[in-house]
Amino acid sequence: MTYRNLLLFIMLAPVLVSAKTSTCYGTTARGALSDGVELPHSGNNFEGYSQLARLAGRTYVHSEVYEIVTAAYQALEQTHPDKVYKYAETGFAAGGRFRPHRTHRNGLSVDFMTPVINKAGESVHLPTHPFNKFGYLIEFDKQEQYDGLRIDYDAMAAHIVALHLQAIRRGHNIWRVIFDPNLQPNLFSTQYGEYLKTQIQFSKKPSWVRHDEHYHVDFDIPCEPMTETG
Repeated sequence: MTYRNLLLFIMLAPVLVSAKTSTCYGTTARGALSDGVELPHSGNNFEGYSQLARLAGRTYVHSEVYEIVTAAYQALEQTHPDKVYKYAETGFAAGGRFRPHRTHRNGLSVDFMTPVINKAGESVHLPTHPFNKFGYLIEFDKQEQYDGLRIDYDAMAAHIVALHLQAIRRGHNIWRVIFDPNLQPNLFSTQYGEYLKTQIQFSKKPSWVRHDEHYHVDFDIPCEPMTETG
């Protein structure tokens, strides 16, 4: 599926409307959230990273982020039916400090596990369980592989584009994407590369953690000042 076809599909698809409206405060690094919405446990082409983490309340987002994320998955289900996706940490229902992350505090931050392909060429999920810190301890080697799995840059690029298109469609944007700068050229070499380079802001500085097993997306949605929370 080309970028143009993905764009056409998203533009013609119905706009989803949330039954709940969230309010975010402050910034992703110093913020809060009211009326956060929990992401679905799973869907036809996606799943969450941990039922334990979900029960611990670690998969809440702003209502607009909920709509963007779920609509992007629905679009990809039609345009990339052979691909599967997994989301990871998001934040608490009321936002605030979210250890060990430095952000994820106002419902606008979402981690997505890196899509991978197995030895048979099939799209599969990265394994996420307590023994690998729910996927966050995974490190890809110099060949960009882990335990027989290799990074699916096409699936990842299509997902980021779908997220951006859905954000724009709802009057918002993506503030930034954090992904290992050394691996970003592989994303830019996909059919979506020109769009990613010109429309999406990628962090160019190495983060305090590598960000190869997951990519962090911060959405640009208006928030109230922190003083509003008292």
